[in-house]
Amino acid sequence: QVQLVESGGGLVRPGGSLRLSCATSGNIFKIGDMGWYRQAPGKERELVATVTSGGSINCVDYVKGRFTISRDNAKNTVYLQMNSLKPEDTAVYYCYATGYWSGTYSWGQGTQVTVSS
Repeated sequence: QVQLVESGGGLVRPGGSLRLSCATSGNIFKIGDMGWYRQAPGKERELVATVTSGGSINCVDYVKGRFTISRDNAKNTVYLQMNSLKPEDTAVYYCYATGYWSGTYSWGQGTQVTVSS
């Protein structure tokens, strides 16, 4: 079984920056896509950004120009650099990884990001 552990969340003022990390461990054969979702209270979970095993990336429109996703295959880790943070970015951020062959999703426990003055 694959375990995912997020870190880097916290409280930041509007316009500030945070860098989230998600490290994988456990029974890893080959990981496919990795990325990040977020969920605010009372709202559905939504995709933020994704990166494939080959390095192709995509971010949703409302974070383009502010967030950058990257991965280090040697460390089995995915990152989310968040700049110019806004109050509406406040949410629990969850990382995920898929099995390259199975397509099955594994999820982290989530890390809280709060943007407030």
